[in-house]
Amino acid sequence: MDYDHREAMKLSNQLCFPLYAAARGVTNLYTPILRPLGLTYTQYLVFLVLWERDGVTVGEIGEKLMLDNGTLSPLLKKLQEAGYIERRRSADDERVVLITLTEKGRDLQEQAKDVPKKAARCVDLPSEKARELYTLLYELLDSRNNK
Repeated sequence: MDYDHREAMKLSNQLCFPLYAAARGVTNLYTPILRPLGLTYTQYLVFLVLWERDGVTVGEIGEKLMLDNGTLSPLLKKLQEAGYIERRRSADDERVVLITLTEKGRDLQEQAKDVPKKAARCVDLPSEKARELYTLLYELLDSRNNK
């Protein structure tokens, strides 16, 4: 069987498209949930990292979220200006910037505690399918990161 480039070029045959569309859809469903907190989806992800482990470096946040410094720096600056975090240079290596939550940033966790439950209600997927999808997506990410 010969390779048919016309068939391969159909949108319906692209794995990238449903991934892209699903990612956008899921990200967009967070907007009305996060709006009352004054957060964007990406800011919320940063908080998830910091609520899990406070006092991490910008590099660690970027690695966890798969974001580069060019994306993170302005976002962290906004969070600092809003009084949620502090940025300070490491005493051991001034090239390293440590991010710590302020009291206001820690208090936000309580206000955001229902976000995961509200978001889960918006995704009409049985829990076993959601776990399977989660596993498959991380397999995809791991295969991409191991190249």
